[in-house]
Amino acid sequence: MAFDVSCFFWMVLFSAGCKVITSLDQMCIEKEANKTYNCENLGLSEIPDTLPNTTEFLEFSFNFLPTIHNRTFNRLMNLTFLDLTRCQINWIHEDTFQSHHQLNTLVLTGNPLIFMAETSLNGPKSLKHLFLIQTGISNLEFIPVHNLENLESLYLGSNHISSIKFPKDFPARNLKVLDFQNNAIHYLSREDMRSLEQATNLSLNFNGNNVKGIELGAFGSTVFQSLNFAGTPNLSVIVNGLQNSTTQSLWLGTFEDIDDEDISSAMLKGLCEMSVESLNLQKHRFSDFSSTTFQCFTQIQELDLSATHLEGLPSGIKGLNLLKKLVLSVNHFDQLCQINAANFPSLTHLYIRGNVKKLHLGVGCLEKLGNLQTLDLSHNDIEASDCCNLQLRNLSHLQTLNLSHNEPLGLQSQAFKECPRLELLDLAFTRLHINAPQSPFQNLHFLQVLNLTYCFLDTSNQHLLAGLPDLRHLNLKGNHFQDGTIMKTNLLQTLGSLEILILSSCGLLSIDQQAFHSLGKMSHVDLSHNSLTCDSIASVSHFKGIYLNLAANSINIIPRHLLPILSQQSTINFSHNPLDCTCSNIHFLTWYKENLHKLEGSEETTCANPPSVRGVKLSDVKLSCGITAIGIFFLIVFLLLFTILLFFAVKNLLRWKYRHI
Repeated sequence: MAFDVSCFFWMVLFSAGCKVITSLDQMCIEKEANKTYNCENLGLSEIPDTLPNTTEFLEFSFNFLPTIHNRTFNRLMNLTFLDLTRCQINWIHEDTFQSHHQLNTLVLTGNPLIFMAETSLNGPKSLKHLFLIQTGISNLEFIPVHNLENLESLYLGSNHISSIKFPKDFPARNLKVLDFQNNAIHYLSREDMRSLEQATNLSLNFNGNNVKGIELGAFGSTVFQSLNFAGTPNLSVIVNGLQNSTTQSLWLGTFEDIDDEDISSAMLKGLCEMSVESLNLQKHRFSDFSSTTFQCFTQIQELDLSATHLEGLPSGIKGLNLLKKLVLSVNHFDQLCQINAANFPSLTHLYIRGNVKKLHLGVGCLEKLGNLQTLDLSHNDIEASDCCNLQLRNLSHLQTLNLSHNEPLGLQSQAFKECPRLELLDLAFTRLHINAPQSPFQNLHFLQVLNLTYCFLDTSNQHLLAGLPDLRHLNLKGNHFQDGTIMKTNLLQTLGSLEILILSSCGLLSIDQQAFHSLGKMSHVDLSHNSLTCDSIASVSHFKGIYLNLAANSINIIPRHLLPILSQQSTINFSHNPLDCTCSNIHFLTWYKENLHKLEGSEETTCANPPSVRGVKLSDVKLSCGITAIGIFFLIVFLLLFTILLFFAVKNLLRWKYRHI
């Protein structure tokens, strides 16, 4: 037991005792009472007795369980998720999970498996997800097939598998995801694929396998959700081998460390014999990029050409009337007009992020895209002194616009007049120069989400956010207010529909009690990483049932009269505040323990004062501030001495008066 000097002083004079109780259980972390526990990396060789029998979700990775059998987990019959990643498991014996009828997900990643009994997975009636990544498997016969009828996803990546031929009785009917990435599969035959004929809409991943041959027709009898052959050096082998196949998504991208040949138009002719809706060719190079490159893309609805070293797209491309989504990120365009947007009349989603060169918006480069709904131009070093009506001409159907992480943009009044249907506007980390007294957003009557993170705004302009009647989510993180104060009259007053407000890292020192009075629909307020004290809590007094983040502020003592305001909220975060853990804060500390179900970040909510308990979690501190026996003794002695002194003082006073009569 440790005592602070201040505690000792109060104990003597007012009989207050300070006591700190810390938790002795440093084992598994409870995430949800009686249900979810994290026991990762604790060096355990068995299931701790402290885990309740009602546990449903257990993370037990990085422990030591070389052998597991039917007694290892038999007490935890309610398990639905079990993660045993890298527990050095070698042997899984018969009926290991016999009593776990509700087990849904089993993760065995990174265990050097030597033996799995045929009945080792018996028991779970709804096992849907099985992870056998990096387990040393070289043959699919190793996997016990009993009781896998409901299996939906099987992950076998980073093993030594050379053939995907499953046992004849392998139940593939409900399989939706089959992952073979980073194995040693070089050839795919019809016989290999026959065991998967029962599956429909299967996502099949051969990423990182150097596939050198595919038997013609091997993929013709099954409809796939996605096929991933990323990192295959010779695309001709894949495209030709997939003739007569049907897949919603085909991933043919490569990686920077793969030495593959450049794509020619002839290589892609095999796409004419396939049914593909989404095609990914990222990080490839084209040897003869021209309009003929796209001649077999007529059925494509989504095309990803990220990091394909393009400096422009050819004009006159025909047959792409079905293309809805185009990704051209990380290329080498100088100007937006170089994509020749007229080639894609039906485009609804366009992404050009992280262009290698400084991207110039030009004038009307996208005006032929009258159906465009989503436009992402973030991370492109875009700079414009007058944005954005000329640049976004004729985009009247645009709903989402991302211009974040760019160079300074100048905004005039009604800067987005050409995009009146915008619902989401992201300008984060782009310095904005507002060149008009009126709001640049005032015509955006449908805008619901506005991200102005670190835009260096003039927050003293009370008209900055006018004309946004439907705004629900506003992020002003990193924008500073004059004198560090949000006054009663401020730029938020016109936002009557606002539900989520983020004001973190705004350098705030105080908030007027009436600052948020016009915001009647709030559900989420983030005031973290400021320098607010307890006085600012009164500004949220009229909110009820909100998420309130007060983390990383300057709150130390919270008076009793503010506790009802906290009690009426749904979730509160007080972490990383210099909280006082003495009797002067006893009312808050008592409230804190009674409302742990409301509190977020309790692991980081610790005492800062007195020094003897600095760093101790608030939930582990117990203060005894009542009158103790020792305190009563000192108080009686004090009163007795005071009475004696008073008696002699009165006696001497009377004696002096009588002498002078």
